Amino acid sequence: MKTYAAIYKNKRIRENSSSGGIFSALANKFDVVYGVTMTDDCYSAEMIRAEGDITSLRGSKYFQAKVGDTFKQVKKDLLDGKKVLFSGTGCQINGLSMFLGKEYPNLFLLDIICHGTPSSKLWREYTKYQEGKYGKLENVIFRCKDDSWIDFGMKENQLYISKDKDSFMQMFLNNYCLRPACYECHAKYYKKSDMTIADFWGIENVAPEMNDGRGTSLVITRTDKGQELFDSIKSKLKWKEVSYEAGVRGNPSEYSSVSRPQRRDTFFGDLEKMPFEKMEKKYAAGIKVSLPRRVVRKIKRTIKKILWGTQKLTPMPSTVSSSHSRSNDDYGILLIFKK
Repeated sequence: MKTYAAIYKNKRIRENSSSGGIFSALANKFDVVYGVTMTDDCYSAEMIRAEGDITSLRGSKYFQAKVGDTFKQVKKDLLDGKKVLFSGTGCQINGLSMFLGKEYPNLFLLDIICHGTPSSKLWREYTKYQEGKYGKLENVIFRCKDDSWIDFGMKENQLYISKDKDSFMQMFLNNYCLRPACYECHAKYYKKSDMTIADFWGIENVAPEMNDGRGTSLVITRTDKGQELFDSIKSKLKWKEVSYEAGVRGNPSEYSSVSRPQRRDTFFGDLEKMPFEKMEKKYAAGIKVSLPRRVVRKIKRTIKKILWGTQKLTPMPSTVSSSHSRSNDDYGILLIFKK
């Protein structure tokens, strides 16, 4: 098993990915790719099969996806001799492995480090709440990396909210809205994947030369198949090998489940009967941002004001932005509404 920090050299694709774009670099090696996409109405997510265009599979989706008959489709593709990449959470990977009952040389299993699966009902209530204020939702980017936004902002038909201020993200990161199994996740200890990928939390401390502020992927190769695939795409990456301990230090979800909050049961009872506004007031008690991070953000805002006047939502050119003042966890949720 080896651990890496990795960045896909394709800047356009990387910019549209949650972290370093490693998923897209891997997907190019396969005939068929399975992953999660948002439904057209943005109210839910589903596992789909893709050949060629994987645009909708990029980026994080922070709630449970419908699997449907995906496992049967995977088996058919394997028996047809197609080279298949299946990406999902650890429990989905293990579920597919058990369903198939044996290993296939043309199947590659890729899991994403999972904090836990939020309630799809909570997401629907949140979505309807935002639509009531801004109109019909057209698209969602859960890991927006555009640093032209400042915590909260609206431009044209787009609403950005920092993860530290967004009510859905606060309920998710405070662990209120997860499935019961997520608090004792067996997939943390019994892993069937060939490779694990995630955001490289704390990259600025482990390998600062791999941090330009636009996202870096954590890659863990777990099998010979996983290592061979990573070696085959190295030329398309900027990469650095690190120790496993350093790689997961900022991402404990790789090896441990989150704690079940005392108010978790109360949360779901309230979700059944409370309007979202009241849920927001009761459970979205802001995530505290460390003093150093607040200082850095204040400095960045001051610089932007000096360079670009009072128009806070005007993007800064990448040549001006400081790469070392930004880390992978500086992101927010971007809601895009129909015009």
